[in-house]
Amino acid sequence: MYYLSEICWDSGLRKGVNQDVAMVRRAKTAKGEVLLAVVCDGMGGLKKGEQASSTVIHGMARWFEQVLPALIYHNYTEPAVRNHLRTVVTELNQQLWRYGRERGICLGTTMTALLLLGHTYSICNVGDSRIYCLDTELRRLTKDQSLLQRELDMGTITQEEAACCSQRNVLLQCIGASSVVEPDFYFGTCKEDSVFLLCSDGFWHLLRQGELEQVLRWNPPADRADWKKKLSHLVDRVKARGEEDNITAVLISVNNEPGR
Repeated sequence: MYYLSEICWDSGLRKGVNQDVAMVRRAKTAKGEVLLAVVCDGMGGLKKGEQASSTVIHGMARWFEQVLPALIYHNYTEPAVRNHLRTVVTELNQQLWRYGRERGICLGTTMTALLLLGHTYSICNVGDSRIYCLDTELRRLTKDQSLLQRELDMGTITQEEAACCSQRNVLLQCIGASSVVEPDFYFGTCKEDSVFLLCSDGFWHLLRQGELEQVLRWNPPADRADWKKKLSHLVDRVKARGEEDNITAVLISVNNEPGR
């Protein structure tokens, strides 16, 4: 399988600095092309949020380059991928936690990571950045690690109340803010022409899932320029609705042929 990708980010209406960071890495292997996409939303003040998200992005890039090749060659199984991703997230969490403790500061970042190889996907998620998949319909593949999501799961708040809740930014977990972190993992298969969307909460907060699906389905893209137009259109829509947070999104399509 081959993958077409595009990244779009915006500092939003209020913040002068973008604490979100995103990356896409791909490589050819004996089992086909592999792709790793990551979105991080940093927090803890401007420089601290930037540092947290950048640290995690660089750590995941090193994992992709130095550790993943051997994993693919020797033991690319669901339990092995889970264990490897848990290890790298734990190490990055300890690195940021110690840094903050030594300096008397609090910093952290969300992280949602998508690993694609052939028709399989693996997801590692901490916080409230999200991953969606569009094939026959648009599905959210991750669950927010947030106070709001917990209240929804417990039935103490409705979806209508959640839409205007002032506590939407309260996270139950992020990387770096405490000594222990427990990522959520999701595994599955994808079809040719499936589309994945990774995004920070500044992107998804003011967009309904139905309109996301409508824009992504309309006029299927032929190249990265088309992807960029779609993302820019959605970012403009979010900003028109008053989003003040940083806005970041990554689109990835799964194809049978290179360059599609």
